[in-house]
Amino acid sequence: MDTTGSPHTTNSPEPHVGVFPAFQALDARGEIRFLCEVLGFVETLVVPGEGEAIAHAQLDWPGGGAVMLGTHKPDGEYRREPGTLGAYLVIDDAELDALVERAKGAGARIVQPLRAPEHGGRDVTIASPEGNLWSIGTYPGEPAATTP
Repeated sequence: MDTTGSPHTTNSPEPHVGVFPAFQALDARGEIRFLCEVLGFVETLVVPGEGEAIAHAQLDWPGGGAVMLGTHKPDGEYRREPGTLGAYLVIDDAELDALVERAKGAGARIVQPLRAPEHGGRDVTIASPEGNLWSIGTYPGEPAATTP
């Protein structure tokens, strides 16, 4: 983990543009470990808070995009209840089975076993230790609408 606290420390060559789901965790360090070691996120930035707290973290998804999280602050201006996030991650079909096996090996709770939904691809839903739901699948979404 980057423990320097530098807001400019990054492993990414260029800044991201887009949407960053953001959430809080009671045990942010544990959630980060699960997301990186089990699901496959890449730790890009971790800014320590006081004690064991995480003030801010950015985890990149290898297929593009990222999430941001920190230790739960019940009185903070951006308070989010731990365990309430739901997100969909796109993964190559060849990697999906290995991810499911890694999750099972780590004792993760599989909320929705591997399936082939009507809209295409295959997916699985896994709960993180704090109850956030991560649907991981091969369906890449529909192409972006073009404006005239």
